[in-house]
Amino acid sequence: MERITNWFKQHLADPQVVYLAAVLVGSFLVIVYAGSMLAPVLAGIVIAYLLEGLTRKLTRLKVPRPVAVWIVFVAFMLFVVLVVFGLLPTLYGQLTEMVRQIPTMLSRGQAALIALPEKYPELFSAAQVRDLIDSMRSQLTEIGQAVVASSLSGAASIITLLIYLILLPILIFFFLRDKERILNWFIELLPRDSQLAMRVWGDVDLQIGNYIRGKFWEILIVWLATFLCFAYFGLQFSMLLAVLVGLSVLIPYVGAAVVTIPVTLIAWFQWGWSSDFIYVVTAYLIIQALDGNLLVPLLFSGVVNIHPVAIIVAVLFFGGLWGVWGVFFAIPLATLVQAVIVAWPKSSGRNRATE
Repeated sequence: MERITNWFKQHLADPQVVYLAAVLVGSFLVIVYAGSMLAPVLAGIVIAYLLEGLTRKLTRLKVPRPVAVWIVFVAFMLFVVLVVFGLLPTLYGQLTEMVRQIPTMLSRGQAALIALPEKYPELFSAAQVRDLIDSMRSQLTEIGQAVVASSLSGAASIITLLIYLILLPILIFFFLRDKERILNWFIELLPRDSQLAMRVWGDVDLQIGNYIRGKFWEILIVWLATFLCFAYFGLQFSMLLAVLVGLSVLIPYVGAAVVTIPVTLIAWFQWGWSSDFIYVVTAYLIIQALDGNLLVPLLFSGVVNIHPVAIIVAVLFFGGLWGVWGVFFAIPLATLVQAVIVAWPKSSGRNRATE
């Protein structure tokens, strides 16, 4: 108990540490209690981080920042229009077709399960297979009920989507145009003796900006490579599966493992245990291996130096706390925690040396 008391006295005697702790606690409380209301603002900040890299490149080419902001913003809006009117209809069509084929897939899967006791009697019994089929049916019924319930709230989802479509472009534009003014306003709110908070913010700002931009390019490259591979082999629902594979990189380690299941199942339902099935699965695994061992080191070299176990813990913790947003921000938040841990003892040790 005495050690804990001494630790608090030693660290909280430094006003910079107190300011930093207050900022972190205040930010955490705002996100926890107002995160859903501020979701468009948070999404705008993320996209503005993404576009800031392109804006900086244009300013390095002697393009005035206001002009660079307009160029990047117009290009971003054209990209959004291309996605909404080009990609989404394709995804919707493939998703509808996949849902239509689910009964056929289930019948084929049930036939394969029923044949297991005959082929492998030492591993599977008829009773085990029947229990497995009954369990799958009950789970599918629950999933269907959840889909129906979500469709009933479709009007609210459409309204939310319209709000995002209107508010997000406005927020993104002003975040890009008035970046310096907004940052200076926040800095003025901080006490003068807040060098520790500013040092942590500088580190986190660089890390998160590079991470978001790198993750965008990773999604794009993985999605394109996977789509070309699936389309070459003629896999059904190639665009839908490729988008899922691309988005799976948002969840390190876990996402790749989860999205492998639908890819493997769709390939098996289409070809069975054939050479085409082996080729597609092998090519998909090669893409995953190249992503983890070549693409990620190239895009994130020196950006996020966090142990894989810490990343998984961050994904589980923040994902359980904030859902999808928590999963997306898991690594940036883990970077924030790491930056605070690294900066904290340095400041206290410096203070003790000067006393």
